[in-house]
Amino acid sequence: MKSDDVEAHHVKRYQIAVAAAVVGLVVIRLVCAAELPLAFDEALYWRWSQHLSGGYLDHPPMNPLLIRLGTTLFGNNEFGVRVMTVLLGLPATWALWRAAAILFHDPKVGATAALFFNLTLAMAGGSILATPDSAVMVTTCFLLLSLAKLAETGRGAWWLAVGVAFGLGMFSKYSTLFFAVSIFIWVLVVPELRKWLFSPWPWGGAVIALVIFSPVLIWNAEHGWASVLYQANRLVVHAWSLRYFGEFFVTQFGFATPPIFVLGCLGLYGLLQFRAEPYIARVLISAMVWPIVIYFAWHTFHGRVEGNWPEPMYPAFAIAAAVAADRLPWRGTALWWASWSKRLAVPVGLIFAAFVYLQAIFAIIPLGRVDPTARQLGAGWPALASQIDDIRRKVGAGIVLTTDYGLASWLAFYLPSHPPVEQMNLRMRWVDAPAPDPALFRGPMLFVCSATCAENDKPPESFNVVERLAKLPRQRRGVTIDQYAIYRVADPRGPVLEKP
Repeated sequence: MKSDDVEAHHVKRYQIAVAAAVVGLVVIRLVCAAELPLAFDEALYWRWSQHLSGGYLDHPPMNPLLIRLGTTLFGNNEFGVRVMTVLLGLPATWALWRAAAILFHDPKVGATAALFFNLTLAMAGGSILATPDSAVMVTTCFLLLSLAKLAETGRGAWWLAVGVAFGLGMFSKYSTLFFAVSIFIWVLVVPELRKWLFSPWPWGGAVIALVIFSPVLIWNAEHGWASVLYQANRLVVHAWSLRYFGEFFVTQFGFATPPIFVLGCLGLYGLLQFRAEPYIARVLISAMVWPIVIYFAWHTFHGRVEGNWPEPMYPAFAIAAAVAADRLPWRGTALWWASWSKRLAVPVGLIFAAFVYLQAIFAIIPLGRVDPTARQLGAGWPALASQIDDIRRKVGAGIVLTTDYGLASWLAFYLPSHPPVEQMNLRMRWVDAPAPDPALFRGPMLFVCSATCAENDKPPESFNVVERLAKLPRQRRGVTIDQYAIYRVADPRGPVLEKP
């Protein structure tokens, strides 16, 4: 057998192994999706999915749409909320695989990029959760594939596919807007692409993207641009600080897993240095990552960057890591880092993912309230909700009130009898839901609060009748995660719910 045939055979076997690994990882995520309690944000998006709309205060509507599809098929349970998000990881991986293989003319790079992508915590853990970040990762993979096909074929019709992917990305999360900058840089920097600046095809793609995104614009126009202003407020500098700069990079070091983070950084550096790689691919991958990195690095000087915010860059970052592992001719210290990171990428990625899954489900290390898998996910909520519901029935409360959107969402999802649950303040978050029956406010009501309210014993002040009934803990394996104060309230002094 010729050497080329032997190499092709090895690559084929490698691709089959990667495909099997990805399918196996998705199956494990489906199991975790069924077993893990909802995070408070997931419960919020589930509530939105009950009343579909063109937009919501925090985000565009793609994620609630996916949740609605999943719960329609599998019921209002954790699996139904998450199933579509998990399953979409398969077409997203395929799109990324194909994009990397096309851009670098190397099927092995495509397979490695797909594997690294699935081993990042952003994907291994994040794709289990029904959040806008998961949806935007999928659209970003297809955006990369559309741009790769445009580069490969030179056919203007691929701009229409770019428009579809970009529009669906904006319909998922506003951070897709970064890629408008990325695409413009790519077209401007690569000489053979500049012709598209004077072609109708990109504008046709832009029109398609605008049409797909138009329900969000219409919703915002009808609601005082509430969502746009809510997100734009993050751009406002309230105070300068250096406290979050290092935290940003440490967080991404963990989200990518250390070996893949090292390979990704080496890949981004190598794409700038090694000119033997296709220029059109080098510029595209760099342009899909650097604007996001630069913006969020700047953002750290006036506010914390949550670990999931830069996730749209991870598909391109995974490709950069694969290029560093499989293609770039490293020497010296860089060769040592690249070689060891490549060897450790799979075992470390699997260990990180396994630890997160086992900790979230079984709490194998008793970290108590400092455990993020307990605090962020609704650990202990099914038992706590049953206790709260028993109290509600005993006092005859027809509605449950709170002033925290996460608590309102958890209560709505986990209370066994599913009574009306309303957040009294910040009503713009619920503007798409029907108003509760006014008669509910004329009888006894239940008010639930956590954190400061429970610790400082401060009852709600907008009712003439306030009776504290209980202080209940949310626990996992006997360890208290949070405390909740339960009140019977009646005779409101004014409107119970603020105006949006």
